[in-house]
Amino acid sequence: MQYGLIGKRLIHSFSAEIHKKLCGYDYELKELGEDDLELFLKEKQFKGINVTIPYKTSVIEYLDCIDDAVRAIGAVNTIVNRGGNLYGYNTDAYGLTALINRNKIEIKDKKVLILGSGGTSKTAEYVANLLGAKSVLKVSRTKSEKCISYIDAVQSHTDTNIIINTTPCGMYPKAGSSPIDISFFGNLEAVVDVIYNPLKTKLISDAESRNITAAGGLYMLVYQAAKSAELFTDSTIDIKKIDGVYSNILKSKQSIVLVGMPSCGKSTVGKALSDELNMPFFDSDSVIYEKTGKTPAYIIKSNGEAEFRKIESEVISELSAYNHIVLATGGGAVTVNGNISALKSNGRIYFIDRPCELLEVTADRPLSSSASDISALYKKRIELYKGCADAIIKNNSDIGSVINCIKEDFCYENIDN
Repeated sequence: MQYGLIGKRLIHSFSAEIHKKLCGYDYELKELGEDDLELFLKEKQFKGINVTIPYKTSVIEYLDCIDDAVRAIGAVNTIVNRGGNLYGYNTDAYGLTALINRNKIEIKDKKVLILGSGGTSKTAEYVANLLGAKSVLKVSRTKSEKCISYIDAVQSHTDTNIIINTTPCGMYPKAGSSPIDISFFGNLEAVVDVIYNPLKTKLISDAESRNITAAGGLYMLVYQAAKSAELFTDSTIDIKKIDGVYSNILKSKQSIVLVGMPSCGKSTVGKALSDELNMPFFDSDSVIYEKTGKTPAYIIKSNGEAEFRKIESEVISELSAYNHIVLATGGGAVTVNGNISALKSNGRIYFIDRPCELLEVTADRPLSSSASDISALYKKRIELYKGCADAIIKNNSDIGSVINCIKEDFCYENIDN
């Protein structure tokens, strides 16, 4: 291959798409076992490669030359083959710095906790010190001379200002987990997560729910890719192009999620958006029926609401891992907190707010089979809908205006995010 990415597991990677948009060349994802790494690097059958988990440190012994950043960090993510000599660089440092600056996160004179002890944690430590951090501590599952434990972190370092996650905890396909409970940190100002798939990890969602500045890793990925591409091709890529590629990748990965009361128009709007934006459409209630052979109403009547919510959460977790879909959820999906975090992982959430008096009463909905039931549910859920929504869309009469409002918001947010 000419250009590509090596690592142990690359199913989650967006890198091929990014490099194609940046420079137009073909970019191969090559999974290597540990026994294959040495032969691959000694054969040198490439022009330029990126390196990811778990080889950012182990590749160094095979390189002919490394730059000053690699010497300071001790990790490589970019290798260029120049006439048979392998040169190692760390463009992750540029990417992480750009991500921090883009989100206006102030590191100078702050206390920083870095979660993880691998190659990317070394990059984060280097960047934090370069940006003037007051103190930097690395956190690992096992306490050592260079790392504190997670127990130490939540017991003795609750005055932390910035947390940077460099672990794979929360990464696809095991999204939904978080490496640390940020509720312990009363002085926390910002959270940075280098994970980019899902777009928004549980750690990032937890920070946002507490109004803490939070930054996921997609921009870091795009920016470091651009710096790698410059080294591969001995050229310069304009920042406007980098930002444009970021926006384009975000647009191609983010989903539209519709929440709201039963009969508020989620399915109708969702199908129309699917057709107009060429995005696959899923209805969580329909998927539940496909998987169980039973309607939500039947499950609730036969097994109770708690059993239905359990099944619903499993389906939502599965659907939330998809990229670039339109998803209509059941009316009560927002009542389970874990569902909201899952829906936010790759989705922008729209609350379709239809006045209670315009909602339909139907006998096949056991939780809203009368006007009084609907009214009670609306009052119970309204703040949950508003609280989880990225945008609130009124649906008083014209369904076409609802569709247009969501389209305009979704496209604008993806372009200018």
